[in-house]
Amino acid sequence: MKEIKKVAFLTAGGLAPCLSSSIGFLIDEYTKKAPHVEMIGYINGYMGLLKGESIPVTDEVRKNALVLTKHGGSPIGNSRVKLTNVKDCVKRGLVKEGEDPLKVAADQLVKDGVDVIHTIGGDDTNTTAADLAKYLAENNYPLIVVGLPKTIDNDVYPIKQSLGAWTAAEEGAKFFLNVVKENSANPRALTIHEVMGRNCGWLTYKTAQYYRKMLSSLESKGMFLDAFNQTRGRQDVHAVYIPECKINFKAEAARLAKVMEKYDAVNVFVSEGAGVADIIRDMRRRGEEVPVDAFGHPRLDKVNVGQYVGKRLGELLKAEKVQVFKSGYFARSAAPNTKDLRLIEKCARKAVACALEGISGVVGPDENDQAKIQACAFERVKGGKPFNVRKGSFRKLVEDIGQPKLRKKRTHG
Repeated sequence: MKEIKKVAFLTAGGLAPCLSSSIGFLIDEYTKKAPHVEMIGYINGYMGLLKGESIPVTDEVRKNALVLTKHGGSPIGNSRVKLTNVKDCVKRGLVKEGEDPLKVAADQLVKDGVDVIHTIGGDDTNTTAADLAKYLAENNYPLIVVGLPKTIDNDVYPIKQSLGAWTAAEEGAKFFLNVVKENSANPRALTIHEVMGRNCGWLTYKTAQYYRKMLSSLESKGMFLDAFNQTRGRQDVHAVYIPECKINFKAEAARLAKVMEKYDAVNVFVSEGAGVADIIRDMRRRGEEVPVDAFGHPRLDKVNVGQYVGKRLGELLKAEKVQVFKSGYFARSAAPNTKDLRLIEKCARKAVACALEGISGVVGPDENDQAKIQACAFERVKGGKPFNVRKGSFRKLVEDIGQPKLRKKRTHG
C-alpha cells in the first residue's frame, strides 16, 4: 500500500450539526495516530477543489482541533457542486467550456499530492467522491476516499443513524417551543411547523417526539395553568404530515375543526417534502416553473410545502391567522448535542483507522450489520431511504395526538 503522506478534508451539501465536529475529531485522531501526515481542508467543498483553494492544518490547529467540536456549521465551508454535472460547473465558472470537472478535480488532487480525502456530506457528496476515486483509479492514481454520512434527514442507505440528525430534531423542538406561543397573538390560529426532510419523515417524527417530551417535562413540573388558558393542549402537536403518507385534507380538517373549537388553535408539523409531488403537479398545471438544484432535486424552498398545507387547511378550518415557521436553518446549523458527539467521535476515529488501512467507503452504523460502525462500500450508499411508518413509536405518536392511522403512499417502479 502507498504510504499516506497527505490528507484532505471536504464538506459539502447542506449544513448539519456534525461538520465542524467531524473535522475536529479527524484532525485530533490523525495527530495522535499519524502525526507525520500533512492535512489540508478544501474551501467551500467541491468548489474549492475545482478552484484549487485550500487551507492548511497548522500546528496551532492540531493543538486546538477539539475546539471545532463545539461549533455548528463548517469552518471550511460548503457548496452544492456535482462534478458530473458539466453544464452547471461551466455555468458557474468553475471549469472552462470543454473541460471535464472530474478531470479538473482529479488533477488538483494529484497536484496537491493528496493520498486520502475525507468527504463529509450526504449521499450526493459521497457518491461524487466515489466517482472521483474511480476516475483516478482508471488513470493509475490511487486515492483513498473515506466519507462520513451527514444528513439531518437520516435517509441514507445503509446508514442506521446519520451524523447530526438527533441534534437537528432536538433543536427543531426547541425552536417550536418558542414560536408556538405565536398562536396566542390571534384567535383561530393555524400554526405550521415546516421541518426539513425531502423524501423522509424521520426528522419531522423525531422533532415532534422530542417536542412532546419537552411538554411532558413542563407538565410534570406544574408549568401549565389550565384554569387560566395556559394549557398543554394549546401548545401540543395536533397533526404530523410526512412524505411517506398521504394527506387527506378534508378528513383532517373535520378532525382538526374540533381541536380549533377547543383550543382556539391548531399546530401542525409537516415535512418539507410532504405531498410535494402533488404540489409540483399543481404548479406545472398552472404553467409555473419548478426550479431544481445541481443534483436535479426540486428546490423545496420554491415549492413551499408549509405554505401550501397552511393555505389548504386554513381555508377549510376558517383560520383567522395562518403562520408558517421553518426550523430547518436554526436546527441544521447547531453544534451537536452530547448523543451526536459520541457518535461523531466514534465514526471519525474509525474513519482515520480505515484510511490508514487503505479502506475506502462511508463510515457509519451499518443497518445491515447490527449497526456496527464500519466502512460501507460506496456501491451500497444511496439517498432517499424512506421512514418506516410502521415503527411502533411513530404509531404511538400519531395515536397520542388523536390522528388516524396514516395511509402509506403507493410506490411505483
